[in-house]
Amino acid sequence: MTKLIEKIISKLGLEPHPEGGYFKETYRSIGEINEASLGEVYKGKRNYATCIYFLLTSDNFSALHRIKQDEIWHFYDGSPIKLHVISELGIHTITIIGRDIHQGETPQFVVPGGCWFAAEVLHKNTYSLVGCTVSPGFSFEDFELKTRKELICLFPDKEEIISKLTHH
Repeated sequence: MTKLIEKIISKLGLEPHPEGGYFKETYRSIGEINEASLGEVYKGKRNYATCIYFLLTSDNFSALHRIKQDEIWHFYDGSPIKLHVISELGIHTITIIGRDIHQGETPQFVVPGGCWFAAEVLHKNTYSLVGCTVSPGFSFEDFELKTRKELICLFPDKEEIISKLTHH
């Protein structure tokens, strides 16, 4: 890890994230949505919205995972991110999140709730700094990280990409 990456992690107070990379929650709304208003997929209440800083390096990746909520990715700094999304129907798409809109990159992207997704830094020997906003607010109760074997059973035709973007 370079001194620049270490400095960013320190300056922003980032901690290791379970799916890979580093994060820090920067916002959690005071207001909450009660369970009855959320629908049956949620247990308990949720904040209106949450937001984090998320940093990946080219030495790691954000493993395939999913949450119940939509997640909005915002690009801030460094290399563009290659975001992989596998829909509940098994359709795999790739979006490049970055600032060069003239080269097809997008500075903001929404991952629909219920989709499996993973991210990797596009360029070698660098990092990507993004923000992720979730509404209703993120709770680890809504976070799902399956094993490689479990995901391959769900999407056998996606074995190559699943093997690349899972830790075990």
